Amino acid sequence: MFRINSLEKLVHELNRLPGIGPKTAQRLAYYILRTPDYSTHLQDALKLVQESVHTCPQCFSFTDETHLCRYCTDPTRRFDQLCVVEEPSDIMRLDSSGAFRGRYHVLHGALSPLDNIGPQDLKIKELLTRIDEGDRESGEKITEIILALDPDLEGDTTVLYLAKLLINKNIKLSRIASGVPLGSDIDYVDDRTLGRALENRIEL
Repeated sequence: MFRINSLEKLVHELNRLPGIGPKTAQRLAYYILRTPDYSTHLQDALKLVQESVHTCPQCFSFTDETHLCRYCTDPTRRFDQLCVVEEPSDIMRLDSSGAFRGRYHVLHGALSPLDNIGPQDLKIKELLTRIDEGDRESGEKITEIILALDPDLEGDTTVLYLAKLLINKNIKLSRIASGVPLGSDIDYVDDRTLGRALENRIEL
């Protein structure tokens, strides 16, 4: 019977990671073999993540804090302003811009009927509860929600669904702008992105 050897299995598992192709997986596997110390550190890091990382009970981002995550407990952040994102990884990218100093809420995906992902599969009910009850730390009510979802079919569907749910909540609701990237050439921008840019134009 055909048997996959240990090196091929390692390459296969690395290849399953998002953004890692077969050649990159092979290079990573050989690097791990050539660097025994790295292999040990990687094992320790993976074990630590499995043992200590969990979802924050308020925003549903990943954290290793015993209670709420650092975004939910940071006293310098606004309690009344909430940014809704699809995945925990989106928080780091948005926060690195320095333009947003409120709180976050992670949906863990977007609505996708073709993939059988409905409202019950996302953290939408928890979002509505959070809006009704206010912030756990301060008790302060949320007055503004920013939807920072991907500008694709699934993201658009989710935005429309949330907008219908929140229309009577007396909350300021907005979506992050999308359009032509800074420093890009219009000749190389696709029609959908150009359409977005025209829709989100600003007055000078």
